[in-house]
Amino acid sequence: MLDKYKSSVVYQIYVKSFCDSNGDGIGDLNGIRSKLQYIKSLGVKYIWLTPFFCSPMIDNGYDVSDYRNINPMFGTMADCEALIREADDIGIGLMFDMVFNHTSDEHEWFKKALTGDPEYMDYYIFRDGREEGKPPVDWTASFGGPAWDYVPSLNKWYLHQFDPKQPDLNWENPKVREELKNVIRFWKNKGVKGFRFDVLNLISKPESFTNQPSGSATRCCKDGRHVHEFIKELVADTGIADMITVGEMASTTIDNVIRYSSPASNELSMCFSFHHLKVDYLNGDKFALMPPDMNMLHDVFRDWQEKVADGGGWNAVFWCNHDQPRIVSRFGDEGQYWKQSAKMLGTFVHLLRGTPYIYQGEELGMTNGHYTGIKQYDDVEAINYYNILLKRGSTESEALNVLANRARDNSRTPMQWNDGKFAGFSSSGAWLDIPENYKSINVEAEERDNDSILNYYRKLVILRGQFRIIADGAVKFIDTGNAKVLAYERTLDGERLVVVCSFSGKEENLPVMLEGDVLIGNYPDRAEVLRPYEAVAVIKY
Repeated sequence: MLDKYKSSVVYQIYVKSFCDSNGDGIGDLNGIRSKLQYIKSLGVKYIWLTPFFCSPMIDNGYDVSDYRNINPMFGTMADCEALIREADDIGIGLMFDMVFNHTSDEHEWFKKALTGDPEYMDYYIFRDGREEGKPPVDWTASFGGPAWDYVPSLNKWYLHQFDPKQPDLNWENPKVREELKNVIRFWKNKGVKGFRFDVLNLISKPESFTNQPSGSATRCCKDGRHVHEFIKELVADTGIADMITVGEMASTTIDNVIRYSSPASNELSMCFSFHHLKVDYLNGDKFALMPPDMNMLHDVFRDWQEKVADGGGWNAVFWCNHDQPRIVSRFGDEGQYWKQSAKMLGTFVHLLRGTPYIYQGEELGMTNGHYTGIKQYDDVEAINYYNILLKRGSTESEALNVLANRARDNSRTPMQWNDGKFAGFSSSGAWLDIPENYKSINVEAEERDNDSILNYYRKLVILRGQFRIIADGAVKFIDTGNAKVLAYERTLDGERLVVVCSFSGKEENLPVMLEGDVLIGNYPDRAEVLRPYEAVAVIKY
């Protein structure tokens, strides 16, 4: 029997930015409850919610201080239980986001560790410095700065791969693993249907800490020596093997993704990997701009689609999430071909082999925020790197231009529901500035337009449920001879589906013979050439 997650689509909600029910300018659980019928209309089967647990919100909830309680800014446990129940009533399962690589420094475990309690110090990774004033090794954190922080009262350093207020947990300690299993059991018993695990491939640290050429803590910790056995143990002991599970895997490899997601491994349903979203990083630096390398984009998708399939693994396929700029601003066209390019990008991802994820507002073609001042930004990474860029010699204008293209706040702007005040997100304001184009890009406007991006996404979701070739067919990429035209074929039981997508703003030659019936396309008719940002999928029985 086909696994349900293969024919399903997941909708990601960034809770803080989805819908504000109480007028405080912050999205909340009751706001999500009020929009469940809209989410149902998309045809998705799961909702992934970003963390809404107790947190000081240094990293917008990815710094958890209590895994079993709700941050009051988002609601109450009763609200959460009602959301789980009401979503289940309309056939939608909730996936909760588990941040298990690290906690907040305000978690009770870390507070006890800071008192010198040896039991709780062993919940984290404390080490002696190499010499006075120097950390154990010269690793850098993902948000900038060193990956070790000094605690004078203990004369020890602790590891944090992200912010100093996000100390890494010590998964080598069986007590830590049991604590985290109990968190999964707690939410599973409340009716949660799946789990997304944040930066899961970073949980197993090296046996010894040594300086590495890259200097990056995450590169030194990724896909560590015990990571697979830790995941197997977590899944087996909590009984979630039959639930939808996805691991966010930082800078991982194809071989590891196959191991993480192959049914034979008894680990996860699927993995997020991000190599396709680094093709516009100059020299691999997220905060150094360059045009997308389309040849690289083709090669990454070809390798990850074909090789993961050959190994029996499964990908989560996506363009957008709460950590990535809006894809239509990045690889599409915000201007003349906004609608066509947004539809093309959706077509490309949704017909791939893997489970598609829609990030809130992606189905509307929402764009980057286009902020003009540093005070408009909220994200700790954006603010840190703004200052780093200035120290490196960038002008204020240059640094702001980088953030306008790369900052995570670009995806975290509030959901655009209508053209009224505050875009229908809230009655009184918004915690993050709303892009000015909300008056034309919003749910109500697109509901009225039969040719809207929103209605096109609904068709894509329906197709995955209707056609097994999309859900479970083999995949092979086609060499088009044109870096701006990507094409692939899906095959199953004698059927053949060919998908051609142009990432170009001008006409391009059609690289393959398209025989059969048009399954979906973003232009109303067929042509002998590919028009700007055209996408067409043709099926032959």
